[in-house]
Amino acid sequence: MSNAQSFTSMSTSDLALILFSSRLQASDHPSAEQVRMAIDARLCDCGEDRSVCAALVAQEAGDHPDTYAARMRWALSTVSQVYAAAA
Repeated sequence: MSNAQSFTSMSTSDLALILFSSRLQASDHPSAEQVRMAIDARLCDCGEDRSVCAALVAQEAGDHPDTYAARMRWALSTVSQVYAAAA
């Protein structure tokens, strides 16, 4: 799925789930390109199945409820900024 058009059909929530399940961290202060690359790589790792990424997020929420909300806020905010800038 490695092209920008594919991602434009995904919702902000879908993109945030994928970013959340990636290894990219808010503390990395990633560029827009790094965010897009991380989302593309993570979706590829999940066999291009968003539900696999969603399951990883659910597991992480259960394992680390103390950090889940902050990471999800970061993921939502980041994809909103990155993909709004690309539009």
